[in-house]
Amino acid sequence: MPQRRVTVASKVGLHARPAALVAKTAAAQAVPVTIAKDGGDPVPAGSLLSLMTLAAGHGDEVVIAAEGDGAEAAIDAVAELVASDLDA
Repeated sequence: MPQRRVTVASKVGLHARPAALVAKTAAAQAVPVTIAKDGGDPVPAGSLLSLMTLAAGHGDEVVIAAEGDGAEAAIDAVAELVASDLDA
């Protein structure tokens, strides 16, 4: 299963607005995307509630994964957001 490690760039972590943007992007992908905080269980990246309970803060490393046709593109789309400062 393709996956990528990404550092959370938003100063508030994956909470509120950044989490909503990530969830919206993940839900729009052709394949299910999961995200896991280092050492934790993966959760659906398209679920705002799951992202909020992940408690991924600024500077935390997360693992984004997907499986199936288009998995790499889906991971790229979500990873780009997680690695961006979405606080602005």
